[in-house]
Amino acid sequence: MSSIKTTNLENEKNKIEKGMLYLVATPIGNLADLSERAVKVLSEVDFVAAEDTRNSMKLLSYLGISKPMVSYFEHNKRERGEVIVDRLKAGESCALITDAGTPAISDPGEDIVALCAEVGVPVTSIPGACAGIIALTLSGLPTGRFTFEGFLSANKGERRERLSELENEKRTMIFHEAPHKLRATLEDMKNTFGGDRKIALCRELTKKNEEVLRLTLEGAVEYYEKNDPRGEYVLIVGGATKSKKEDCFFENMSIEEHVNFYISNGLSKMDAIKSCAKDRGVHKNIVYKEICN
Repeated sequence: MSSIKTTNLENEKNKIEKGMLYLVATPIGNLADLSERAVKVLSEVDFVAAEDTRNSMKLLSYLGISKPMVSYFEHNKRERGEVIVDRLKAGESCALITDAGTPAISDPGEDIVALCAEVGVPVTSIPGACAGIIALTLSGLPTGRFTFEGFLSANKGERRERLSELENEKRTMIFHEAPHKLRATLEDMKNTFGGDRKIALCRELTKKNEEVLRLTLEGAVEYYEKNDPRGEYVLIVGGATKSKKEDCFFENMSIEEHVNFYISNGLSKMDAIKSCAKDRGVHKNIVYKEICN
């Protein structure tokens, strides 16, 4: 890797500090995206904490780096986080990396950062790839205000309830989705947000076969009826231009008609009751009792 030509390099924040946790962003596909500073940190810290040590070992081997590694992932974050923090308090330095992208974004890294903050261990971040931000910049949708929503639940009811909570969100929304769940998610988004809502579907970002599809939700559902989803997706969904409360589409509906409207759009009875209650600004029990009566 070629050296960065700068006269101020020695004055930058590049010295590895003892007792410091470094959050090091790794490439999401294109290895050339790894910065020279990231390589320096990985080369000079005392040890590396990784989501998947086998996967991260391949990256370090590619860079010609050999470092002691410890695993740190969702199911061991509590006990392993304390071990890592104890080593940091003893004066060791550590680089935290994920399989791809920026640590602590939709990632158990947020827990160890919080733990470090509690006990006064310093943390710094080595910036780099972040799939959600990359997709947002490519989407063609407004970027001034956005909300990161991460992965939706695999449970149909929970997923639909979460989307229902977002139906009036005016900011651009960022979601991650796995290929085997994409069709169901798009169908639920269409039923909740409306078929004319804009979406950009981004996959294979930074790789040779990078693809960005800019469609409506109706168009996206139709496209994936004919084409198989492949690879991990970042979905960028346009915000609502006008809330349903502003439209007041239910103004002349009875509560029963209001609930049936949502059921006809794919929601379960209970989810429809919740959505009706939210629209009307009343407790769901009021709607439930009205339906029962």
